[in-house]
Amino acid sequence: MSTPRTPDPGMLVVSVLSADWDAFWPEVGAEFKARFGPFEASEEFAFDQTDYYDEELGTPITRRLIAFDALRPLDALADIKLWTNAVERRYAVDGRRRFNLDPGFLTQQSLILATGKNFSHRVYLRDGIWADLTLMWQRKRWVDFPWTFPDYAGEAMKTRLTKLRLSYKNKLSKPQK
Repeated sequence: MSTPRTPDPGMLVVSVLSADWDAFWPEVGAEFKARFGPFEASEEFAFDQTDYYDEELGTPITRRLIAFDALRPLDALADIKLWTNAVERRYAVDGRRRFNLDPGFLTQQSLILATGKNFSHRVYLRDGIWADLTLMWQRKRWVDFPWTFPDYAGEAMKTRLTKLRLSYKNKLSKPQK
């Protein structure tokens, strides 16, 4: 019999996609800080693996990864996704989002993203939110799956996530404030 235990907290990571950062980022960045505390944002980098968001967000789309200083319980993922969905709606113009927010948790073992779309490999959390096992850490590298989105399967993303994973491991070894 297994004995239930609380897992280590995860590092909240949010992928932000947009073609017009100046139109929203200062305000949305401040909302993120007020809600989840200090974070580090990556530089903008190309999002060109698909044209899925082009019509809604415009072009050229770039991405930033934001990683929060405070580690969080993994069971907070559904609440976080519901909050990011509300932020997307609040800043929409004429029914079109200006940005896409994809929150997830990075742990020593994996990257789990939250989504509102069901699929065979996703686990239902609650309130219309599923958890997507996007990447797995194995043998000192990120391993993708047949369902991993191409942008997350690429080396540019995996390199960034490896750096965040090291930061996460360092945070785990220090007492949280």
